[in-house]
Amino acid sequence: MAGEKIATRVAYGQELLVMAEKYPNMVVLDADLSSATNTNAFAKKYPERFYNCGIAEQNMTCIAAGMSTCGLIPVTNSFAMFAAGRAFEQIRNSIAYPHLNVKIVGSHGGLSVGEDGATHQCNEDIALMRSLPGMTVVVPCDGYEMKLALQAILAYEGPVYLRMCRMATEIVTDRIEGYRFELGKGVTLRDGEGISIVATGITVPMALRAAEQLEEEGISARVIDIHTIKPLDEELILKAARETGVVVTVEEASVIGGLGSTVSELLGSRYPVPVLRHGVNDEFGRSGKATEVLEYYGITPEKIAETARNAYGLKTEQE
Repeated sequence: MAGEKIATRVAYGQELLVMAEKYPNMVVLDADLSSATNTNAFAKKYPERFYNCGIAEQNMTCIAAGMSTCGLIPVTNSFAMFAAGRAFEQIRNSIAYPHLNVKIVGSHGGLSVGEDGATHQCNEDIALMRSLPGMTVVVPCDGYEMKLALQAILAYEGPVYLRMCRMATEIVTDRIEGYRFELGKGVTLRDGEGISIVATGITVPMALRAAEQLEEEGISARVIDIHTIKPLDEELILKAARETGVVVTVEEASVIGGLGSTVSELLGSRYPVPVLRHGVNDEFGRSGKATEVLEYYGITPEKIAETARNAYGLKTEQE
């Protein structure tokens, strides 16, 4: 049975209002995109705690850095392309270097921005933010997980990059028995012995669908949700590699520097097994309806299952 669909950015906007009461020192900054980033409801209810910085992401970032030194918890908001890309230098020098308590929220990440095209489809933001020392990188997979992620990053002292997507996606984590959210800890959503599919963001529900397809073919697939790419849950990944012998990573981002690189670096040094990276392969996006763009780049359950079959084939050849 399919779950409810909601965009992570919408769930974020809803939870922002809830967290406003718990954290009276939280302030929200936006780069003139409040309707798209869903900070507009917060702006309406708490106008004295909302700052529209205009189309000036670098300035917004530095303002937030200054606010954090005054005991406030600033949350900056813009499209991922601008939040992580345009303001990278300011994030690096003014937030990450002094390790300030600023939460950077990049909305509209990845190919699913759709019609806005390659200039706005930021596939490199995870790699950029992951490269910064001390930066925590979080990519929730659905609306339920997004709300828990926001709660967690506000309770955490330090800089965080939180990635959201534009399109509505299926909620799956609320149906997983024993599911709990903890920064730096992945979650096994489905057990399996034949292959491990390690996914992040909106590809997690797709990975679960792919696992269902593989099960019909006699391939037992474990599905792991890595909502925190940095710090990575190394023990969970190592356990999966030891028990299944092969890993497929899945992301709606560049496999260069993203989840695929993160997992490959770990396993390459600690427990070498075949790793196939499924995501955006060193190319820019293009304009089109979100579902069609994702299909063009192979970010679908069917294509994930195909990569998993290839990985499973490598494993059986070695055996």
